Amino acid sequence: MSAPLHLSAYAAVAEVRFINNLTSPPTVLHISKPSGIVSTSKVVDESEIDDFAAFGPPVPGILGLIQLRFGKYIIVVTKSEKVGLIRGHVVYRIVDFDFVALRDGAAHDKDEASYIALLKRHVKSGPMYFSYTWDLTNSMQRQQDSNSLEPLWKRADPRFFWNRFAQSEFIDYSNAGNPDIDHFILPVVYGYINLTKASIKGMQFTFGLISRRSRFRAGTRYFSRGIDAQGNVSNFNETEQLLILDSVNEDTYSFVQTRGSVPVYWAEINNLRYKPKLRVFDTAFETARLHFNQQKMIYGANYCVNLVNQKGHEQPVKSAYESAIKLLNDPEVVYIYFDFHHECKGMKWHRVQLLIDKLVDLGADKMGWYQSSQDAEKQTPVVKKSQTAVVRTNCMDCLDRTNVVQSMLAGWTLQKQLEDARVLVQGEHWEDNAEFMNIFRNVWADNADFISKAYSGTGALKTDFTRTGKRTKQGALNDLRNSIERYTRNNFFDGPRQDAYDLFLGNHLPYDVADAPFADHRPLLVQSMPYISYGALMMISAAVFLPRKQNDARLSIRLFIGIWLVVLGYSVYFIQKHGLAYVNWPRLVPLDYVSEQEVVHSGSGKIKGWVMSEKSKIESKIRGLEEGKKRTE
Repeated sequence: MSAPLHLSAYAAVAEVRFINNLTSPPTVLHISKPSGIVSTSKVVDESEIDDFAAFGPPVPGILGLIQLRFGKYIIVVTKSEKVGLIRGHVVYRIVDFDFVALRDGAAHDKDEASYIALLKRHVKSGPMYFSYTWDLTNSMQRQQDSNSLEPLWKRADPRFFWNRFAQSEFIDYSNAGNPDIDHFILPVVYGYINLTKASIKGMQFTFGLISRRSRFRAGTRYFSRGIDAQGNVSNFNETEQLLILDSVNEDTYSFVQTRGSVPVYWAEINNLRYKPKLRVFDTAFETARLHFNQQKMIYGANYCVNLVNQKGHEQPVKSAYESAIKLLNDPEVVYIYFDFHHECKGMKWHRVQLLIDKLVDLGADKMGWYQSSQDAEKQTPVVKKSQTAVVRTNCMDCLDRTNVVQSMLAGWTLQKQLEDARVLVQGEHWEDNAEFMNIFRNVWADNADFISKAYSGTGALKTDFTRTGKRTKQGALNDLRNSIERYTRNNFFDGPRQDAYDLFLGNHLPYDVADAPFADHRPLLVQSMPYISYGALMMISAAVFLPRKQNDARLSIRLFIGIWLVVLGYSVYFIQKHGLAYVNWPRLVPLDYVSEQEVVHSGSGKIKGWVMSEKSKIESKIRGLEEGKKRTE
């Protein structure tokens, strides 16, 4: 059974309290002001429950407790909405939230206010989901190996427990021998969940899709690429497709795929150009081995589908990946290259079937899927099949091409599952059911958009094919708009978005930083150049469009316009030449992929001096380029 919204709260003079009415007797969580010390107690006097009820309506849960520069803040979920059911367990999406400050006046500090704005932006924009009784962080198959008697947070997969850092003080209190707080620890996943009722040939079922984004090496498109020293890759997402039949035994099918950045040290360095300069620092096959050992331990064999181009801008990434795979020489890491743009040119994306045929030839069809049914007497799932391997797909961003391939592989697997469940017989195809076909396509297209927005800031490209099965002119126009928006966001707006990831996930600790992290230390010339270009544009526009007397000297007007054209031209040239200085870089955590060459290339004199001084904020030196050595930050 799913739990109702079970937390009520009120702010006292010395503490903030939350009550859980579902425990017997009810449990109260106390968070002291201003220290944020956590404690719990049991309700002895029932009148205390009335005090909570009188204060206000229940709240769905607590997202976490985070300390900034001058105080701690409780992030409270104030509104949620039901997404659907998984075997009777309700899944919710976070709709609204509130920040409760434990120290009065702390937010008046300029830097503190900036930190709070980053956190609010992250929670507001991030698609976050939770369930009181179902472990959303683990796939159906992994849940079979967990202890159902343990609290939900102890069973959670640490990769996808998105608010793990925000819940750390509660978790520490529980680990210190205080299990009463377990009822208040709410694991949240960041990603996409859709649970839809559907039917084929009269058989009712729930069709579901759950995408979980890893909190390790999380970030934005150009500020998080490749792999880190711990074997984590950027934009790693696990996508689980569910088919739950409305039968007596609730027969359940689960199929898992993953996506993640190419596991070598590489980056595309923003410099205001449409295609940033590509750097491949090191194949670092030992770190790649660490990554795949982790993946094999979780999923079994990995079928690595690489979709990057074999020519042009993307070719060095392809070569580095193949070098790492060759050095690994691991029979359980099977590499499959598919030149998506070449094979599917002319928008013939149905030719992805060639890739599926290649996977079948390599034995990927034998990996199967997870399948279980409910034991009517014991009310426990009985495992019938297990998925023994996973298809790991990537392109450059692990977004657009990856989405197309994953959706088609999911559809191919769904056909086999429906045949196994005897919903379809040989020769019948689920695509012939127009209503369900529409559901399938839109669920996968929405999934593509959510993953893309989290990484690139815009919806995915090529979703017209995912939604309709064909390429359209409107879809091409939407892709053009999204591409322009991606360029703008990735160069001028993604710095704060990356900072918000790092702050919420605990990669940056404000109370450990003495300097003001949000100050602009660029020289006045660098800061003023955009304003000079805006001023020049205004002057030229005024001279051209504003009315003037007929006897005004044309020569003077032309001279005036000419001078401002020169100013405009020089300012644009200056900005373009020193593009690195105008990218909106993250300010909280140093990046690990800006090379010495790129820094020096940004200019000379004062500009070069500024970039070199800022190096500690935007660069960790690349050391140990020999294979097998790690980089140090």
